[in-house]
Amino acid sequence: FTGSAFGSAAIWQYESLKSRVQTYFEEARADWLDKIRPQKRGDFRKQVNSWWNNLTEGQRTVTGIIAANVFVFCLWRLPGMRRVMFTYFTSDPSSRALCSPMLLSTFSHFSLFHMAANMYVLWSFSSSIVSLLGCEQFIAVYLSAGVISTFVSYVAKMATGRFEPSLGA
Repeated sequence: FTGSAFGSAAIWQYESLKSRVQTYFEEARADWLDKIRPQKRGDFRKQVNSWWNNLTEGQRTVTGIIAANVFVFCLWRLPGMRRVMFTYFTSDPSSRALCSPMLLSTFSHFSLFHMAANMYVLWSFSSSIVSLLGCEQFIAVYLSAGVISTFVSYVAKMATGRFEPSLGA
């Protein structure tokens, strides 16, 4: 998984750089169109756009991860989703589904305080790490760390004989 994550991140990073270079040249040719285009309306949209543009690349990257964690947290609150959540969003070495929960449980939190603390810490160091690695490699590190820590949790559970499901990585 880790090899695939970093290989995919390298391809994504290359394609992103290629797209940025192409966009730069296209914008240089299309500057004159900005003068004749009508301005978009909507105060709320401008505020959201202004907020988003003021974020660092790391904060933008982590915003997606936080949104995924909040979405999964909300799914835990729906009674009809409990069976699916226990099957795929908790890590349990005695479960029939072993591989997908290794990744999906990374986004799973049952306590609001635990999720908020984790997301705050992630937000606080995201700018420096993403500026060092790039957003693609950061996501690969995040996902790989989740899968590897879940694997270590499986090994520890097998060694101790405790097979109860757990949340998170």
